[in-house]
Amino acid sequence: MQFQFTEEQLMIQQAARDFARQQCLPGVIERDEKQQFPKEQILQLADLGFMGMMVDPAYGGAGLDTVSYVLAMEEISKLDASTSVCMSVNNSLVCYGLQEYGTEQQKQQYLTPLARGKKDNDLYIGAFMLSEPEAGSDATSQRTTAEDKGDHYLLNGTKNWITNGGTASVYLVMAQTDPAKGPKGINCLIVEKNWPGVVVAAKENKMGIRASDTHTVMFNDVKVPKENRIGADGFGFTFAMRTLAGGRIGIAAQALGIASGSLEFSTSYAKTRKAFGTEIMNHQIIAFKLADMATRVDAARLLCLKAAWQKDNGQFFYGQSICLRDGHVGQHRGRSDTWWLRLCKRISCRTINAGCQDHANL
Repeated sequence: MQFQFTEEQLMIQQAARDFARQQCLPGVIERDEKQQFPKEQILQLADLGFMGMMVDPAYGGAGLDTVSYVLAMEEISKLDASTSVCMSVNNSLVCYGLQEYGTEQQKQQYLTPLARGKKDNDLYIGAFMLSEPEAGSDATSQRTTAEDKGDHYLLNGTKNWITNGGTASVYLVMAQTDPAKGPKGINCLIVEKNWPGVVVAAKENKMGIRASDTHTVMFNDVKVPKENRIGADGFGFTFAMRTLAGGRIGIAAQALGIASGSLEFSTSYAKTRKAFGTEIMNHQIIAFKLADMATRVDAARLLCLKAAWQKDNGQFFYGQSICLRDGHVGQHRGRSDTWWLRLCKRISCRTINAGCQDHANL
């Protein structure tokens, strides 16, 4: 087993680290407090090729592997989780889904500018719309409807907690076309934000990652051309689950980055804060806490990189609780979390909590 990164992967990691320190860190607290979307930082990421990292260069992407993507996500998430979550959604949900399952016309029209992060020199990103007030963990319970009108669908409904909801130009919307068919009656439609009937509603007032643009979006008799459906009729739920499986790698990398950043900050603080005549890192209670944090972060990193490596090598990486295998809905119905994602999230929370305790101790 090879644990050595390639020269290209190390270069991407360093580029992401430099970008985070030079462009994301200045003003990150102010942006979070004011819920100010990091548009300037996202445009700069687009210039670096980080908004379509795994997309084929033929469609405007960087053509990099998933391991490189994880390395970049971790470095940026250490300092600015709001910027990294926007990058994650555009990369591993929107661009990935279009590249894997979109038609050539859809790739030319939508994937290419999304992978570049720009269109006509302005920001151009996407959003993935699955969650609803009654369809969160159970993604099969879609209330948003797409009525088949022959040459187009008539889209009605509400989507909640949508990352990039207010700033995205393109939405991938899951909607129920035939309720009698259950999950097999769901379709994914490509919708442009500026179409008549699309309403960007309230922005969520979140506890954290507040600079990220999270909105409710409503659709009122929106006409969507049939050519904007991804895949065959009824492919929407399968599309959503397969796309989310890859997207979990990005979110796990973000959780890893938040934990890793907390560890680095806590270690730096422990080296400078003094109590009882010495730096607090020399006190066993603090040293043990830092060691536990480091162990958990390393475990999360290895799990994350393993999933990325498996994806790059065409191996099954979804995890034990994924509800979709070989195109069939499993016993967990709409759940799409993986055990390693849940572990990365848990490690992130524990590491942040331990870091807070580190600052309060002694």
